[in-house]
Amino acid sequence: MPFSFENRYARLPEGFAESVDPSPVKDPKWIALNRDLAEFLGIDAEALDSEEGLAFLSGNQVPPGAEPLAMAYAGHQFGGFAPQLGDGRALLLGEVVARDGETRDIQLKGSGPTPFSRRGDGRSALGPVIREYLVSEGMAALGVPTTRALAAIWTGETVWREESEPGGVFARVARSHLRIGTVEYFAARGQNEHLAALVDFALERHEPDALEASNRALALLEGVSRRQASLVAKWMSLGFIHGVMNTDNMTLSGETIDYGPCAFLDVYDSAKKFSYIDRQGRYSYGNQGPIAQWNLARLAEALLPLIAASEEGGKDVAIQKAGEILEAFPERFAGAREEAFAAKLGWERASEVSAELTKDLLALMEEHEVDFTLAFRRLESATREGEAGSAFTDLFPDPGVVEPWLAGWRAESENLGLSCAEVASRIRSVNPAVIPRNHRVEEAIQAGRREDFAPFHRLLEALSAPFENRPEFAEYETPPERHEEVQVTFCGT
Repeated sequence: MPFSFENRYARLPEGFAESVDPSPVKDPKWIALNRDLAEFLGIDAEALDSEEGLAFLSGNQVPPGAEPLAMAYAGHQFGGFAPQLGDGRALLLGEVVARDGETRDIQLKGSGPTPFSRRGDGRSALGPVIREYLVSEGMAALGVPTTRALAAIWTGETVWREESEPGGVFARVARSHLRIGTVEYFAARGQNEHLAALVDFALERHEPDALEASNRALALLEGVSRRQASLVAKWMSLGFIHGVMNTDNMTLSGETIDYGPCAFLDVYDSAKKFSYIDRQGRYSYGNQGPIAQWNLARLAEALLPLIAASEEGGKDVAIQKAGEILEAFPERFAGAREEAFAAKLGWERASEVSAELTKDLLALMEEHEVDFTLAFRRLESATREGEAGSAFTDLFPDPGVVEPWLAGWRAESENLGLSCAEVASRIRSVNPAVIPRNHRVEEAIQAGRREDFAPFHRLLEALSAPFENRPEFAEYETPPERHEEVQVTFCGT
């Protein structure tokens, strides 16, 4: 059999999840199988790429050794607390040990109703399956911590959203599916024993050294804060907008999860949002750092009883120590973001100069409506002798507006003792030529609804080497024409 499951989550106390089998689908067909990821997970890709493997990953047959379950969690959604959410259209099949020795979850999305479905059908439309596959694999190639795509499957069935759409099932891989909302679920019920078991499980999975800490709950808060600061800084450096940073969509592992109304900046706009349901811009591009801190505050509140139980001073000391971690987040996040943008400018480390030049360049890009990805990628042209950076300056309506900035950037590169070749190499290594641009993802979705998956596979191949200039994929390097721009994205439910 292709899988060898462990199912440690299923051994946790009653209340962590509900056992439920997936609901079979009518006529499953492969859209994509990530054979490289399967092999990394220790799964025989040849055996998985079969009718039996298709039955396993479509939900038509439970793999031997799997114990399918829907995980319980709560969450703050747009600031309002929902005490019970849970996996309403997803099932954790089980856990496998990958070739790196670490455990990964394998989950099916769109596999039918669960006890947490809240009258929903538990299915997924094909569009969200295609989007999540493309964007999660694109993010992985870009070096962003993320859940991964193991498979996308056509179900042969119709689902109803605003209109009828073809259905799909998505097989997702994650270091775990534990969320801030998972912690909130047990805290809201006053189930401190369950909360302690969850903390131990999370530390064992993501930070085993912290199991020796005198205050495990505080160690978990510190680790999640560190991972989320790094993650959101990476998002920002790529122009990525998650779109729905509810606490049930923020992982304890520090991986990006739930690619619903996500999108990437085309023209730089610090207040840009795409999500149809984010009417007030709560989760806009520039607000992602503060929202991450807000979410961590909710995690701290949920962990407070356990933090206090491990401190001699009780609740007052617990509040103080948790508060110190939260108060350190803005500086931690700003430092990670500044490091990421200094690298985008071609430099080894951040400084006051790099931070100021980043701020000034982004202001110029916003004022003159310049494409985010192209600007940083083409900055490399300004290191070439005789070219004067025309590929970069031509992005601005009047090249003269950015020349003073270029002069300052070149002067700092010289001050740092960096050669043009060194700067250019760094720029190419961190600034992608290809990202999952919104209009290209939408193009793949629309074709997929017609059972034409050629655009999906071509875009997937283009995303596999995002830092390389490959002439055969040149069309994926260009921003959309005005009529191609995606203005609004939607949640998958």
